[in-house]
Amino acid sequence: MEINQRILEYLAKQEWPVTTKMVRVALDVSWSTAQTHLYRLESEGKVRVRRIGRHYLWVTAIER
Repeated sequence: MEINQRILEYLAKQEWPVTTKMVRVALDVSWSTAQTHLYRLESEGKVRVRRIGRHYLWVTAIER
């Protein structure tokens, strides 16, 4: 399964925003891989991000 789809499915199951590290651990990929794909999904309008301090919090942009 493509990593972008795996990320979207993971985010859709979460009740709260998740960090890049949480995505990295859940998908067993490097932090930079997770961050790159999350930014790509953000540019496509599929996820939203909010930065709080040094942390990026990600949520799906797709309505449930």
